[in-house]
Amino acid sequence: MRQLWPLLSFAALAFAAAPAVAAPHHSAPVISVSGMGEAQSAPDTAAISAGVTTTGTTAGEALAANTKAMAALIATLKAQGVDAKDIQTSRFSVNPQYVYPDRNGGGDNSPPHIVGYQVENGVDVKVRQLADLGTILDKIVGAGANTINNISFSVADPAELLTEARKAAFADAKQKAETYAEAAGGALGSIVSVDETQTPPPMPRPMMAKAAFAGDSAPVPVEAGQLTFTVDVAVRWAFKAGSAE
Repeated sequence: MRQLWPLLSFAALAFAAAPAVAAPHHSAPVISVSGMGEAQSAPDTAAISAGVTTTGTTAGEALAANTKAMAALIATLKAQGVDAKDIQTSRFSVNPQYVYPDRNGGGDNSPPHIVGYQVENGVDVKVRQLADLGTILDKIVGAGANTINNISFSVADPAELLTEARKAAFADAKQKAETYAEAAGGALGSIVSVDETQTPPPMPRPMMAKAAFAGDSAPVPVEAGQLTFTVDVAVRWAFKAGSAE
């Protein structure tokens, strides 16, 4: 019996040192495709950025002129039915204006000097009645607004449009996946994953206001067009081989 212990111990060590052999793992086959869906709608909201730029020989003079013009602009917006919560100050600045000496001759080394001041004040405005937008633009320029930097259109609540686009995107993906599954001699199984990407409507185009708007008898012509909401979706289905009906 004493002679068996070394043999048993050696056999146990040899078994413990042997590498484990795992069965090969094969992932289940899947079909992965992407789909795109769109939904279009006329906008129901517009956003504009309007303001007043004034100058004066002193900062106080420029500011006083600006304050008067901005008060008239804001009062005009409210008179046209724009709610106070849809008017927000977005920029304000007071800057000196310099004259630089002509140094082409090389003899004038004097520093630049201030000849006046410029004050800029602007508000972001949301217009919820698009039928009034042209009139509002005309009225605020007439009230003293001399800068209108941007105009953009949007849909206040795009939830239904996005739902419509999602359904169209999924239907597009499923149609493609069924085609591939049938071509491969099988059918679609359960959904493995769904990944969505939304594409926002195009960015607004800049629009500059000119004093020529003021005093026109007709409102400023505005075309809102249509907005397109796009949803891209990537869907993965399990593939059931040989299950085509």
